[in-house]
Amino acid sequence: MTIRNLDDLLAEGVSGRRVLVRADLNVPLDKQSGEITDDGRIRAVLPTLSALVQAGAKVVVCSHLGRPKGAPDPQFSLRPVAGRLGELLGAPVHFAEDTVGDSARACVAELADGQVALLENLRFNAGETSKDDAERSAFADQLAALGDAYVDDAFGAVHRKHASVHDVPARLPHVAGRLVLREVEVLSRLTGSPERPYVVVLGGSKVSDKLAVIEALLPTVDRLLIGGGMCFTFLKAQGHEVGTSLLEKDMVETCRNLMERAPGKIMLPVDVVAADAFAPDAAHDTVPADGIPSHRLGLDIGPETVAGFAAALSQAKTVFWNGPMGVFEMAAFANGTRGVAEAITKADAFSVVGGGDSAAAVRALGLDESSFGHISTGGGASLEYLEGKTLPGIAALEN
Repeated sequence: MTIRNLDDLLAEGVSGRRVLVRADLNVPLDKQSGEITDDGRIRAVLPTLSALVQAGAKVVVCSHLGRPKGAPDPQFSLRPVAGRLGELLGAPVHFAEDTVGDSARACVAELADGQVALLENLRFNAGETSKDDAERSAFADQLAALGDAYVDDAFGAVHRKHASVHDVPARLPHVAGRLVLREVEVLSRLTGSPERPYVVVLGGSKVSDKLAVIEALLPTVDRLLIGGGMCFTFLKAQGHEVGTSLLEKDMVETCRNLMERAPGKIMLPVDVVAADAFAPDAAHDTVPADGIPSHRLGLDIGPETVAGFAAALSQAKTVFWNGPMGVFEMAAFANGTRGVAEAITKADAFSVVGGGDSAAAVRALGLDESSFGHISTGGGASLEYLEGKTLPGIAALEN
């Protein structure tokens, strides 16, 4: 990879220099209390921030949070993140009330060497996500003016052609942070010559969301295990009744073609947990995958499927997992995701968790994060990397 990294920047010296760090601090917040419910993404950027602080840089952190509509929205403020980031760094983090306005400029100007400031949500500015090059460029100019060098450590955003990811690197000396470098190194192992057997586990709700990565992986993997809501479209393609389960009717023929192209390679559930309703206290039981009652919907894979998936994983030397096996947020429908995750940790394999809901499930279910080879911070970015797409943020760092 022809990208300069943080060590190159540190070797040049950053003491007294303003270093603009694009982080991915898009953490989930409790809707009632506004408190952070999972600080995994904040922890992921700590190695980069700590190294810059120790080297005496004036660290200016920027990030998005949620999907505001290009204007300030209190529910998407990064203020709670500033507090948690300060706790983890062991020093106060200065917070700017805007991103590139008077507060941001004053906040950055007041930084002493080794101090950290966090700018308000990038997406409070329409220029951040604009598809108009001129509008995005104008915002990038304002943002770049707050730094003397740029570090991209937001892997979860590198697949977006946004100002802070794609345009700012062209305006400042730029390097990849510790997290981005690690992510690319790990995913390169999967796209290069992975040790075999190579087993991929895909879940989540929709086949359409994962079709491109299935198309890309099918020729290269040894087994493809499919659970989550997307499995019901595959089961329908086999001619089975799926009741009121999530179903993409326009994808049934596509699923049938995928299975015909790779006979025996795609492994589907043999039993599912079917419920009367999409609710945590809904009546439910385990039924054969080819015998889902017409009035019920599948919300998890069943124990026989977990055992079968575990057997396939036990033979693997490389594993990639993206997407939960069921509605893990509800205790009654979390056993499939837990069982498959535990099977991955027991396998004698290099394992990669592909970010997003999979990473959230690992933490929500109380699983040991260190028992996985790598937990990505970018669900969409990791999938697009495996698809072979050019990621705008990575391309910008290579230039």
